[in-house]
Amino acid sequence: MSHVSFSQLTLNGLWKNNPALVQLLGLCPLLAVTASTVNALGLAAATLFVLVVSNTAVSLIRSLVSDTIRLPVFVMIIAAAVTVTELLMQAYSYELYQILGIFLPLITTNCIILGRADAFARKNPLPTALYDGFIMGIGFGAVLVILGAIRELIGTGTLFADMQLLFGAGAEHWRWTVFSIDYPLLVAILPPGAFLVTGCLIALKNQIDTTLDRRARAQIEEPIAGSKRVRVTGTIS
Repeated sequence: MSHVSFSQLTLNGLWKNNPALVQLLGLCPLLAVTASTVNALGLAAATLFVLVVSNTAVSLIRSLVSDTIRLPVFVMIIAAAVTVTELLMQAYSYELYQILGIFLPLITTNCIILGRADAFARKNPLPTALYDGFIMGIGFGAVLVILGAIRELIGTGTLFADMQLLFGAGAEHWRWTVFSIDYPLLVAILPPGAFLVTGCLIALKNQIDTTLDRRARAQIEEPIAGSKRVRVTGTIS
């Protein structure tokens, strides 16, 4: 496979080929769990861990596994990483583990995880595959956290509420009340709100891409200062 630079992997994971905004993968947890920042951050950390572990393991065994059994093997690797993640969350953030519920084990079937393992990690050496898993996890997690923060802010008027669920008792005072709401805007913290905010984020990204592309084409087509068109007639011998 042709060499892929780390800068290209970074651009793809964070923006150009972002798994949530471009590939539109992993939308089930993206829409269901992001009612608050802490929920989004917890699932983002879990997904990042599984992506890095699975990409690393698949790259290490890529020459030992035949094509006929590669998918079952990859699923077993991912399931093992998810199990480790669940055990860690049960030990260190049990309340958040209960809130995330079924969406933690469902990471096993997340298309992002299996897609990166099969399409990238099995074709690339360890450093490249590991970095791809890391940067794709960061890109997906960033969208999760942004979506959770927007929905929490619109729905309750606060940011970073209940962060002690993930970071311990010291984070209890991280809660920031931006504005007071007598009655919460339920549409923002319910699944319809997740669809609306996600659609707005995708539209914003597409608009930014269109603007940047238009500027790049304008710079290419802009004539060089001082240049003149010369018309040549006759025969040159």
